[in-house]
Amino acid sequence: MLNRPSFYIALIGIAAVILIVARQRQTGPASTPLVPPPQSPYAESIGARGIVESTNENVRIAPAASGLIEKVNVKVGDQVKAGDVLFSMDSRDALASVKTAEAQLAVQQARLAESQTLVDDRRDTLDRVTRLRLKNVASEDETKRDEFAMQTAQRQFQRATADLELTRAQLNDEKVRLDLLTVRAPRNGTVLQVNIRAGEYATVNSSDPAILLGDVRELQLRADVDESDAPRVRPDCKAVAFLKGSREHAIPLEFVRIEPYILPKKSLSGDSTERVDTRVLQVIFRFQNPGFPVYVGQQMDVFIEEN
Repeated sequence: MLNRPSFYIALIGIAAVILIVARQRQTGPASTPLVPPPQSPYAESIGARGIVESTNENVRIAPAASGLIEKVNVKVGDQVKAGDVLFSMDSRDALASVKTAEAQLAVQQARLAESQTLVDDRRDTLDRVTRLRLKNVASEDETKRDEFAMQTAQRQFQRATADLELTRAQLNDEKVRLDLLTVRAPRNGTVLQVNIRAGEYATVNSSDPAILLGDVRELQLRADVDESDAPRVRPDCKAVAFLKGSREHAIPLEFVRIEPYILPKKSLSGDSTERVDTRVLQVIFRFQNPGFPVYVGQQMDVFIEEN
């Protein structure tokens, strides 16, 4: 058996397998990160991930109705005031509806005038018959017929009046629809995003806002705290933030409020180990201009002191 070549080949194979397994079990030296992670300045702290936003929170502006974009009046970075036109939509159909309602209003006004004339005529006829009845010239039957005719004319006048008011309400409704096709800024701010172009078809329930408006003169941070750490957060807590992946500049934070509702996590960091089924408590902090660029929508690493 020892003289057979297959025996030695089998031994060599077993040795090779043992060597490969041993090498795979060996762990290499720990890799050094290119940028050291930020460190908490507190002895006991709660870690969170924050998103920079404007102090008054960003306004997601969308059209009131789906339709064709006719003109966009702003671009990213523009400063706008409340009431400024942001964009306008195709208004041809709405204008036609307004013209139709105005024509119907004229018709109803003419019908009302006609009904008023008929009432005046029936009243005059009834007065004449009533005087003749007192002189026994007209019969009681004639008087009754004229009374009924007078009542019918009055009902027609009331209906014409109601139809006129209804037409006026419809005209006001069409004018409102026309006015809503011109979208205006609800408050002062800076245009942060423009996601529409002239000629595009905008929808009401689009995932991206047509225009994102915010006030970037003052910024705040919305920190997402894992729901398991939520009981440890206290009002008026101290906190500090670092730009994502950096530990060079610490930004002191001023506590503003705790949002009293735990909601699913929406702000994702992109880490491969990050859980997406987490629910978070949102804590709002304010911070002063740190002296280096910070942008709305930027992520920060947040450390909250545990009291």
